[in-house]
Order: sequence, then C-alpha cells, then structure tokens
Amino acid sequence: MIRQLMQLLTFLIVSISVAVAAPPKAPLRGEQGDGPFSRLIIRGATLINGEGAPARGPVDIVIENDRIVNVVSVGYPGVPIRPNQRPHALPGDKEIDATGHYVLPGFIDMHGHIGGSAADIPAEYVLKLWLAHGITTVREPGSFNGLEWTKWHQQQAESNAIVAPRIIPFVSFGMGAEEPIFNGEQARAWVRHVKQQGAAGIKFFGATPKVMAAALDEAKQQQLGTMMHHAQLSVVRTNVLDSARMGLDSMEHWYGLPEALFTEQVIQNYPPHYNYNNEQDRFSEAGKLWQQAAAPGSDKWNAVRDELIALDFTINPTLTIYEASRDLMRERRAVWHDEYTLPQLWDFFTPSRYAHGSYWFDWTTDEEVAWRKNYQLWMTFLNDFKNHGGRVTTGSDAGYIYKIYGFGFIRELELLREAGFNALEVIQAATLNGAEALGLEDEIGSVVPGKKADLIIVKDNPLANFKVLYGTGHYRLDENNQPIRTEGIRYTIKDGIVYDVQELLTDVRRIVAEEKTKRK
Repeated sequence: MIRQLMQLLTFLIVSISVAVAAPPKAPLRGEQGDGPFSRLIIRGATLINGEGAPARGPVDIVIENDRIVNVVSVGYPGVPIRPNQRPHALPGDKEIDATGHYVLPGFIDMHGHIGGSAADIPAEYVLKLWLAHGITTVREPGSFNGLEWTKWHQQQAESNAIVAPRIIPFVSFGMGAEEPIFNGEQARAWVRHVKQQGAAGIKFFGATPKVMAAALDEAKQQQLGTMMHHAQLSVVRTNVLDSARMGLDSMEHWYGLPEALFTEQVIQNYPPHYNYNNEQDRFSEAGKLWQQAAAPGSDKWNAVRDELIALDFTINPTLTIYEASRDLMRERRAVWHDEYTLPQLWDFFTPSRYAHGSYWFDWTTDEEVAWRKNYQLWMTFLNDFKNHGGRVTTGSDAGYIYKIYGFGFIRELELLREAGFNALEVIQAATLNGAEALGLEDEIGSVVPGKKADLIIVKDNPLANFKVLYGTGHYRLDENNQPIRTEGIRYTIKDGIVYDVQELLTDVRRIVAEEKTKRK
C-alpha cells in the first residue's frame, strides 16, 4: 500500500511537469541593463520601504555597486528641494531623477516556476516578465525542468550574466530517485543527495507520516528550506498542522488547512463518482472544502491558527492561481493575453483531460459560486492569521490556469487587498515577509542601508492602486477625456543593475510575436 501511494505521488509530480525536455536557456545579458555603478543616486522619490513604514519623500537613495548605503530625506512635498540638503554628486556618479515617482523594494515571488508547464517555454520569456513586474527574487519550487537546468540559471543570475531575478532553487521530493521512497532511511539519503547537488530546499506533495518526518528532520539538519502542497492523496494522514509540527517551513496554496480545521469528519466529503485523476472532479470538489471546515472564530479555528503562528509557520497562499475557478471568463479574456501569452501556453490552458490545470470540461455557474464562497473563507483565515502575527507571503504559480508570469504576481497583490490586508501590509507580504521566510532578511526585502540594491521605480502610487504595476498599465481617462494605459513600472533594479522595463516588455512581445509567426 505504501509503495502504491508513493507511485501515485510520483505520477502527480510527473503529470505536473509535462515538459520533460529542457526548454531553451536564457541568453547572456550582453549590454542589457545598466550598472552596477560605483555610485548611483536616485533623486527625489517617495519611498515605500517594505517594513511597514508609511510612504515618505522626497528622499535621495545612494547606492554603491550593489548596496544601499544611505537614504536621505531631502525636503517636503509641494515645495522645491534645497540643494544643500542633498547628497552631493561625485565625478562618475549615475543619477536617476525620480521626482514624482515611487520607490519600493524588489518583490519576492515565493512560488515561481521557470516554465515546466507547457513544453518549450523559453527561460528568457519567463525571467524578463518577472523583472518587468518588479520581481527581483524567486523561489523556484520543484525545478521541473531538472535541478541542473535550474541551477545553471541560478548561477548565471547570481553573477548577473543573464537578465534574471535572483533564483532560489527547490526540488520536488523524490525527483530523480531510482525507486519510490517508502521508508525513512531512503528519505534521508535522498535529502542528503539533493543537498550535495545544490538544492536550496525541497517541495513536498505528500508522503506517509514516517517518511515525511524523516525527510523534514534531515532537511533541517542539512539546512534546506521546505515547502508543501498538501495533495489530497496523502492529506488525511498529514495535514498542514501535522507537517508544521514535524518542522515544515511553509505551506503552498491552501490544501491541508481546511482538513486541519475539520470537526465533524476526518476525510473530505467526496461524492461517489469522484476520481482524483479527473481534474474537473478534483477542482470542483476542492471548491467546496472550506465549507466543511470549522467556522471563523470557533475554538478549533483559533487553536489551529495560534499553533501555526507559535511554530513560526509561513503561509504562501497563491490566491491568484485558482482565480479562474471563480470567474473563468475574466481569466480567459485578460488584456495581456494578446501580446504576452505564448501560443504554447494558450494551448496548454485550453480544456484538456491530459493537461494539469486545464479542467474546464463543463465548468458551471454553481462551481464558480462555490469557489467564490471558498475564497471568502480562505481569505478570512489569511487575514486573521496575519492579524494575530502570522507570516503571509506572495507567490504566483504562473504558467498554469491562464496565469502569466509577472501579471499573475501583481494580481496576487490585489487579492491580498481583497482579503482585508491594507496596502502597506500587502507590500510587506510581497517583500520583507518573503525575505524572512527565506532567511534573507539581512540582504533583501526592504529599502534600508546595508541591503542589496533591489528596487522598483514606478510613476504612479501603488498604494492607491496596485493596477499601476501591471506591464499593461492601468486603464483610465487622461486630462483630455481620452482613454489611456499608464506605463507600469519604469525601472526594476536588481543587484544595482538598472533595467528599463519597457525594453524588457518589448523583448517579451517579440518572443511571442515570433512564435506566432512561426506557427503560421
């Protein structure tokens, strides 16, 4: 029975990663991106520092090579800045006039696949879309294109030889093993092996409690991060609370959390016809799961919430990835699909019994309504968890279910706002919280002296409207009563290198156009 379970979980990992042949690697950076500079000064910006502080400005931000060395308040809004208050420019300095613009820390996507869904997704396409949406660090869960392939991109990104965010490579539990892992000794040996291969962490889908306990304990000893999608195939024996007690660092999505909140049952109420390999069954019934959990504010709800917080557990909800379940038409008709969605991705999203996440065999009004109710309870827990001191981070899981890299991440910010987070709490979730979860809070996650120069410069105020961060901008009327789209982010700075976002987006549109031409 144990072997059969592990074989099913192996099938799940393989079915998610249909692109077994490694797609094209990212090209070398060449002349793209300016810097890092011996000294770079960003002048006159309004700063949102990521640590929960309110916006303030104008400030000048001084960067030397890849480090922030000073943040200087240089005046007051609405009046001219006095030159003697500003850091003086030195010969050879690079300056960016950010007057009227906002500066934020680079975003951290805690669930970002470099492809691995549809076949032949060029790494360049993914990496440039991430940077174009202000994402400067990505936790790559699973390394479905192979750890060696992911490690190559991690190493090239670390040296800034390619145009890419910082990459934190995780590997799926059991991937590459010669046989299914069904005891603790095998689990420990596999964990030690992937540590030697250069993985930064492990993504679990589930296993028997003894295997999970051994793997998580060994991961702690090897100083590897751990994350988990609590798949329905093993969640009955290891829900979120069980795995957190074993030492799991973070949960992905929301599977396993309602199960930890059950009071009237121990197993999800599956209908008799249910088949997990039928993805319409799987996702339709998932949309009814929160209704089976303990009510908000109940003793069970509060006990689970408080224990997870005491365990310093992180929730990375990826609200964005399931949004089509509650409004399929919205996701299919998103404005960025025309110019930014590769045809092979669009094919992969199209309903099919062979493609993971393409489960729209006969998606009905009732299923969308159930998912809307599901979201209400899910969001209520997230907000309550946050309000009591729990850590919530941001992730996108793009490449599936009509979600496009970068665009899906910005939508995650909007959804956390819908969940009840105020705008500064959303920014903190997208920056400092992710850095803390990765153990990198001394390096990234906020705009303070001593940290890496990972920054976003945007003209419009994202605290007023997160839509200004989309690559397609925000749709509104101008002063001449004409509809326009704003420009989105102006610059993304990673390791002190300044990338022109419009240039990155132009590259992505070219990649998509060339693929469409090739198909014609």
